[in-house]
Amino acid sequence: MAAINTSLAAELGVAEWQVKAAVDLLDGGATVPFIARYRKEVTGTLDDTQLRNLEERLAYLRDLEARRAAVLEAIDAQGKLEPGLKARILAAETKARLEDLYLPFKLKRRTKAQAAREAGLEPLAEALLTRPDQGPEAAARAYVDAVKGIADVEAALEGARAILIERFSEDPELVGGLRETGWQRGRMVATVKPGKAAAGEKFSDYFDFAEPLTKLPSHRILALFRGEKEEVLDLAIADAVGEEPAKGRPGSQELRIAKTFGIRDQGRPGDAFLMETVRRAWRTRLKPATDTDLRARLWAVAEAGAVTVFAGNLRDLLLAAPAGARPTLGLDPGFRTGVKVAVVDATGKVVATDTIYPHEPRRDWNGALIALAKHCRAHGVELVAIGNGTASRETDRLAAELIAKQPELKLTKVMVSEAGASVYSASAYASAELPDLDVSIRGAVSIARRLQDPLAELVKIEPKAIGVGQYQHDLAEGKLARSLDAVVEDCVNGVGVDVNIASAPLLARVSGLTPRVASNIVGHRDANGPFRSRAALKKVTGLGPKAYELAAGFLRIRGGSDPLDASGVHPEAYPVVRRILAATGQPIQALIGNTGALRSLDPKKFTDATFGLPTVTDIFSELEKPGRDPRPAFKTATFQEGVEKITDLKPGMRLEGVVTNVAAFGAFVDIGVHQDGLVHISMLADRFVKDPREVVKPGDVVRVRVVEVDVGRKRIALSMKAGEGGERTVSDVDTRMNLSVLAHVSKPNGSLADALQRAAAAKRKR
Repeated sequence: MAAINTSLAAELGVAEWQVKAAVDLLDGGATVPFIARYRKEVTGTLDDTQLRNLEERLAYLRDLEARRAAVLEAIDAQGKLEPGLKARILAAETKARLEDLYLPFKLKRRTKAQAAREAGLEPLAEALLTRPDQGPEAAARAYVDAVKGIADVEAALEGARAILIERFSEDPELVGGLRETGWQRGRMVATVKPGKAAAGEKFSDYFDFAEPLTKLPSHRILALFRGEKEEVLDLAIADAVGEEPAKGRPGSQELRIAKTFGIRDQGRPGDAFLMETVRRAWRTRLKPATDTDLRARLWAVAEAGAVTVFAGNLRDLLLAAPAGARPTLGLDPGFRTGVKVAVVDATGKVVATDTIYPHEPRRDWNGALIALAKHCRAHGVELVAIGNGTASRETDRLAAELIAKQPELKLTKVMVSEAGASVYSASAYASAELPDLDVSIRGAVSIARRLQDPLAELVKIEPKAIGVGQYQHDLAEGKLARSLDAVVEDCVNGVGVDVNIASAPLLARVSGLTPRVASNIVGHRDANGPFRSRAALKKVTGLGPKAYELAAGFLRIRGGSDPLDASGVHPEAYPVVRRILAATGQPIQALIGNTGALRSLDPKKFTDATFGLPTVTDIFSELEKPGRDPRPAFKTATFQEGVEKITDLKPGMRLEGVVTNVAAFGAFVDIGVHQDGLVHISMLADRFVKDPREVVKPGDVVRVRVVEVDVGRKRIALSMKAGEGGERTVSDVDTRMNLSVLAHVSKPNGSLADALQRAAAAKRKR
C-alpha cells in the first residue's frame, strides 16, 4: 500500500501524507464530497477534483497490484521466476507492461512452436539464429526424423522458424517498444468499402482519410470506429508517411525486430531465412497484436475524452440556474395528440392538469388560450415552461399571445429542454410519484419542475438518458456510469438538499445515503411531518451514526429550530459557532448574515486541535450567506419572433439562443427552429479557443450569427464571433469535417442529433 501511496502522490503532485489520509478516509467509507468539504485539515485541503482522480487511480493501481501478485504466483508455480524477471515484474508501472512480461509464461493452446520444441528442433532454431554463415538446409538435415514427425528438411526449417517467431513475438522489451513506436509514428488510414459510398454518406469525410494516431481527437476516433462498425469504412494502422517499406524491403518495425536479435542481411547463407522469419513474425504475430493494442489505446483516449465531455455537460446542466419556488405551468407540446398541461405549485406539487388542442388538426386556439388563462388565475402561475420538442415554437407563440392578452397575470415564458422527460414519464419512480397521472401528462409535470429546479428534477433520470454527450451509446457502460454518478453526487452535495421537500432520488444522491435510507426519510417525513432539526434525522430507520456524519452537512432544514441547520455548517462544528457567538455577544439570529460583525473577527482565534483554519474559514463564509446556492442567477432567452422554422433563417441573422450541448469541436445552440445549430470551436470567439467549455456551457444564453443554412439536410452553421466578417475561415474545412460526426452526437432530447453541416472537403492526407 505504501508503494501505491507514493505513486499517487507523485502523479497528483501532493505530499504522500495527504494521499494516505485520503485513502484511509475512502477506505473507511467516507465519500468524496464529505472529505472535500469537511475533512480539509486531514487531507491538506485536497479538493473534489483531486480526490476523484485519486479515487480512480487508486482503483487502477490496486487492480495492478492484484494482477502483479497473480502473475508472480503463476510464474513461480512453473519454477521459472528468476530474480531478474521478478525485479522487472515488480517494477512494471502499467498493466500493459505487466502483460508483456507475463506473455512468454502464459498458458496457451498448443502451438507450432511447442510441437517443434517437443520434436527436438530448438537447437536448430538456436543454431540458425547464431550461425547465419551456415546454410539452413545443411544444418536442418540432421534433424529430419519421420518418427518425430519431421518428414524432410523443409519441415525441420518451418519448425525452427515457428520457434523463432514465437521467441520474437514474446520478447517483452521488443513488444513494448514496437507498441510505443507504433503509437508515436503510426497513422490511422480509412477508406470506404466498395459499394458503400451512397449508404454511408454521413462518413464521407473519412472515405479517403489518414491522420497520425497521436493527433486524432476523441470525437474523430469514435466516428471512425462507428463507420467501421456500420461496415462503411475499412480501417488500418500504417507507418508514418515516408516510412513505408519499398517493395521487397523490410519496414522500420521489421528492422527493429532484426536489430533486437542481431539479424543483418549481409548476403550470408542464413540471412535470407532469418529476414523472412522476421517478416513473418511481424506480419503474422507482432503487427496484428500491436494493432490491437494501438486500437485499444485509441479507444481509451476516445472514451476518456467523450466521458469528460459528457460529464462536463452534465455538470453544467445540473447546475443550471433554477427559477426557484414559483408556481409554474408546464406545457409538453404536440400536434395531433394535443399540448399536455400541468400546473405545479411553488413546492412542485401537481395542482392541475389538462390537454389543449391549439394546433393541427383541431386548431382550437381560442379555447386553448381560455383554458390556460383559467389555470394561471386559479393557481397564481408566474412561469410558463414550454418543452422544446415537436410543436414547441407553435406552442411558444400561444404562450406569447396569452401573455399579451392577459398582462395582469404577469407571466414569464421559458423554453425548457425536454432532455429525458419521456424516460422519466415511463419510469417506475414516476409511476410511484404520480400514480394517478397518464404517462403523457407526467412529461409536462417534469418540464415544469425542471424549470423550478433543474437539479432536483434531473436526478430522477438516469444520467446517460439526459443525452448531453457524444457517442455515449458506444462507450463502456461501467466507466460512463461511474463518471456520471460522480458528477451527480458532487452537484447535489455542492448545492445541498432541503430535506423537507426533496424527493427520494435526490436524497439518494446525498453523501452517505442509500436509496433505501432516502426512501425511509421521505416515509418518515410523510408520516410525522417536516423535520424540525438535523438531529431528528437520527430517528429515521437505517440512518446510523456513520450515515448521519456523512450526510448531515449537506441536508438543509429551513425554518427549523436551529438556524444553523439551514446552513452548510456540519453539526460536529456547532461548538465552533458557539465560541464565535460568545466572542460577539450576539444571538445566532443576529450574527447570521451580519457581514460587518463576522469580518471584524479573526478566524484563527477559533481554531483548535479538531477544526483548523480551512474549516473555520468555511464556517464564517456560511454564517455570512447561510445555505448559499452556488448556481447562477436565473435568466431566459428570447427567441426572435417570426423565426420558427429552418426556412426562416438567412445568413447574417443575429439571434438569441440557448446552448444545449457542448462537444469537443463546438457547441449546439437552440435558436427556436426545431433544429439546433452548431457553433464550431473556431467560431466561438475572436480568440483561439482550445476547449469550447472555456467559452460556453449548457444552459448559457448566447447571441449568435447565422453563417450558413442547408435546409435540405437540416444543417445550421452559427458563429459567436463579434465581427461581422469572417464567415469563412481557414479552419472551415476542419470545421465542416467535424460536423460529419454530429449524426452520432446526442442532443438533449436523448435522440441522435442530425448532422448540422456537411464537410465541403475531406481532411488532407498527411
